[in-house]
Amino acid sequence: MKRRKFIKNTSLTSIGLAIGASVLNCEENKNKKSHPMTSTKNRVPKAICTWGFVNANARAGEELSKGTKALDASIAGVAVEEENLKNTTVGKGGAPDREGNVTLDACVMDSNGDCGAVVCVENIANVAALAKHVMEDTPHVMLAGEGAEEFGYSKGFEKENLLTEDSKKAWEEWKQSPEYKPIINIENHDTIGMLCIDKDGDIAGACTTSGLSYKMKGRVGDSPIIGSGLFIDNEIGGAVATGMGEEVMKTVGSFLIVELMRNGMSPQEACEEAVHRIVTKNDRYKDFQIAYIAMDKTGEVGAYCIHEGFTYMRYENGINDNVKVDFYNKA
Repeated sequence: MKRRKFIKNTSLTSIGLAIGASVLNCEENKNKKSHPMTSTKNRVPKAICTWGFVNANARAGEELSKGTKALDASIAGVAVEEENLKNTTVGKGGAPDREGNVTLDACVMDSNGDCGAVVCVENIANVAALAKHVMEDTPHVMLAGEGAEEFGYSKGFEKENLLTEDSKKAWEEWKQSPEYKPIINIENHDTIGMLCIDKDGDIAGACTTSGLSYKMKGRVGDSPIIGSGLFIDNEIGGAVATGMGEEVMKTVGSFLIVELMRNGMSPQEACEEAVHRIVTKNDRYKDFQIAYIAMDKTGEVGAYCIHEGFTYMRYENGINDNVKVDFYNKA
């Protein structure tokens, strides 16, 4: 009888503890911030991109308005700058490395979590589109150098000389007194990163660059690195980076921002925290620029940078605005 009574009392106590724990969990969940993926408010097609690339962002926004999926709209948008001969930081016409060779890097990431990237590509301008082929048509995520180039030709990409006369002239002038000290908001202005959310509420992005002007041969920055230059989680949102790639890679900045949003931060708060992680760990932050833009599942946007001068483009409801961004170094 004593044993039966003990078992009965133990069972009742266990049930009581379980019910109590459930009540506490429910109370905790009530107090938690609503997750972005649970909301459909403000979900309208939207395109954002780093810097003042007006035509590129407009092209992406127009594609979204026609019903184009987020990834294809992103690639169409950044292609505008990859083909812009006046842009010395992206695609054809980009500044070469120290040996006079233009090499391009890019990555893409889709709403289903798939991604593709190419690095150190010569002779092919539309490397974001090439990165999509890596994602869709190979078992790999990244191809480099000659391998990426040969793969591109097999997919119908044309071979062309990416070094324009203007870029060649600037490189030859640089060689007269070569000093490798990137200028904030100029030589750091090296990337177009784009995020799109389409009519279905899916988020995707692309990031493409010719890298830092007169970089060492073989140098690769953050732009083609999934998690650094670009990261997407379709349940949460996405982020892209621009600026000194070596510093972005040290904190895996774009992934960090998405994870901060997953844990309840707004896109703005997450971008600010990602910049703070860099400046608090590097006392040389006054010598380089880092900037982030981010968008969550509801279409809410955030942006932040180290130094004044960074802007981003935002296309929504047919309006394409250039937005000034708050910055850390106000001293």
